[in-house]
Amino acid sequence: MSTVSPPAPAVKRRFRMGNEARSALVFLVPAGIGLVLFYLVPALRGLYYSFTSYEVLTPPEWVGLDNYQRLIDDPLFWNALKVTLYYVLLNIGFQTVLAIGIAVLMQRLTNSTFLRGVALMPYFIANVVVALVWYFMMDYQIGIVNVLFEAIGLDRVAFFGESAWAIPTVAFINVWRHMGYTALLVFAGLQTINKSVYEAADIDGAGEGRKFFNITLPLLRPVLAMVLVVTVIGSFQIFDTISVTTQGGPVNATRVINYYIWDLAFGQLDFGYASAVAIVLFVILMLVSLVQMKLMRADESDEL
Repeated sequence: MSTVSPPAPAVKRRFRMGNEARSALVFLVPAGIGLVLFYLVPALRGLYYSFTSYEVLTPPEWVGLDNYQRLIDDPLFWNALKVTLYYVLLNIGFQTVLAIGIAVLMQRLTNSTFLRGVALMPYFIANVVVALVWYFMMDYQIGIVNVLFEAIGLDRVAFFGESAWAIPTVAFINVWRHMGYTALLVFAGLQTINKSVYEAADIDGAGEGRKFFNITLPLLRPVLAMVLVVTVIGSFQIFDTISVTTQGGPVNATRVINYYIWDLAFGQLDFGYASAVAIVLFVILMLVSLVQMKLMRADESDEL
């Protein structure tokens, strides 16, 4: 009569999984420490400061909901929110449409890695550098854009000096920088669509337009949902382009909510009220993201 011993492979598997868990911890612990120190702790402190009157030079004084009551009655906050929403609509609208168009063209017309790199190149340039370059190119007096306008008989435009032009100009700069990166995300989504779906549509005699609206867009929905959530959150956080070009002007026409928070905290040293505005911005972004995910059914796919 023989005894049955535990299979050796199972022992090795348990030993191997232990090693993998320890290796994972080596990478997770530093990231976890950074997350706690640079995100969680500041977020909790900001939440606490939002219920205080805190001006750095004096200890925080608990004021309860006074900052949030002040926010409701603050016309500058509502103007900043309105300006931010206007910017987000312009930025996301043009960026998404152009990115989808570029991605479709890359898929249908070329497989060139070089062209994909060219499309992505503006994204690798620091946003401050991009803003400064465009700021000088679109300067009213010496900017090459206005020089060309004048050369072809058009009037010069104060892109950053007129209220009607300031936010569209800022949106254009950021669309130029980010649309290549967004296009590559959409392009990656296009690569996951089974080519047999298009072949079946060709057999049925479907044209390019019908295939795009009836096949491409529905099957891209999960990817587009992710892209829109990321780009909308990023658009609400616009700051650097405004900081190096208009500084919120002219007459608060570009005072977006992030710049308003910065001005309250570091310009007026009103950290308590600035924290309250930041908390409200966080809640807005969370609600907008949840609504987007729900409306676009991001967890579903139309592909059979």
